[in-house]
Amino acid sequence: MLGVRVVLFTGKGGVGKTTLAAATAARLARSGRKTLVVSTDPAHSLGDALEADLGGEPTELMTGLHAAHIDSRALLDSSWTTLQGHLRTLLAGAGVDELVADELTVLPGVEDILALGEVARAATTGAWDVVVVDCGPTAETLRLLGLPEALSGYLERLFPAHRRAVRGLLAGMSGGAKEAAATWDSTVDALDRLADHLRELRALLADHARTSIRLVLTPERVVAAETRRTLTALALHGLRVDGVVVNRLLPGPPPSLRGPAARWLRERHTEQQAVLAEIAALDYAPVRTAPYTAAEPTGVEALLGIADALYGADDPAAPGTPGPPLLTVERTAGSGTSPDSEFELSLRLPGAADGPLELARVGDDLAVSLGGVRRMVALPSVLVRCTVVAARLEGDDLKITFVPDPQFWPQSPEGAARG
Repeated sequence: MLGVRVVLFTGKGGVGKTTLAAATAARLARSGRKTLVVSTDPAHSLGDALEADLGGEPTELMTGLHAAHIDSRALLDSSWTTLQGHLRTLLAGAGVDELVADELTVLPGVEDILALGEVARAATTGAWDVVVVDCGPTAETLRLLGLPEALSGYLERLFPAHRRAVRGLLAGMSGGAKEAAATWDSTVDALDRLADHLRELRALLADHARTSIRLVLTPERVVAAETRRTLTALALHGLRVDGVVVNRLLPGPPPSLRGPAARWLRERHTEQQAVLAEIAALDYAPVRTAPYTAAEPTGVEALLGIADALYGADDPAAPGTPGPPLLTVERTAGSGTSPDSEFELSLRLPGAADGPLELARVGDDLAVSLGGVRRMVALPSVLVRCTVVAARLEGDDLKITFVPDPQFWPQSPEGAARG
């Protein structure tokens, strides 16, 4: 396997994602790969699963297996405070009220970004073959995975790309002091580094060759419903789940077993199998199952047993078979620059039929809102010169029809001659 692989585990709280992340890391280390498993979950239960006392620095638990907790609060104190101070100074120098400046420099989700940045740093140091991440519960993870894009937009609005042009104005407002110009330059450099860092994070998350997102659930209908919403939200963020793990699957009791306990086991087993079939029918990502063990699997040896049952002879870090593309564009009428051309954009949104869906055209982007999640989808260049005339749902696919906008669409030679 080429390059460092990053495998992220997420899911609803209490479904066992920490156990499976730790089990996967132990299995990878046993196979001879130098593996780091880290937790971005504020609950920090990774140490309990591994029966180890973990801190911010990696601790070696067995040959090739290292583990750590990411302390986002400490990262905030060490990495963000200085830049925040520069920003306050600049805003105050531009006449912004001090209290307002304080509010403007509290970037949303910066702690989560710093934690994710530590994951990316670990993946790029070359010290590890695989980095396994125990993410927080689904809601926190969705916010975490969507933050690079959202925060990039926030920075662009607060300090646009042409912000260097403001330097002269700012220096003039402060009497042209060299100190003001130097402060501005250092802050702009820091902002540029942060913007580059966010772009790198986004690229890492969206790169299927480097990063896998594994969604963990238990075979319960309520959890399965949330899983569909999670798949939809991740798809809106342009992120693809390449594996679904159904955890704590009960075995079917033997036919000879009788009594109330046997009836309960049969009913639970039947219900779990129905939910499992429902998840598999999504046909969005490969589905694996992990058994419900009698004793809670903690410690490396017990975790290895779970990993063996989960993966068999397969490589835990191998990318899963990706589902269909999240976004496709197809010409459905006309050819070339013909004004009677028609195009259809398809967005694959698992569970789209389950919640209210809203669409809006915003400049060169399409704003898609579903189940409380909103994303700006950049339109392919050919569609930027078109207008939306229809939209419909076909299963989990949102189909949007575009036709040329005469104001921007290039005329055919015949049309130009007639004009």
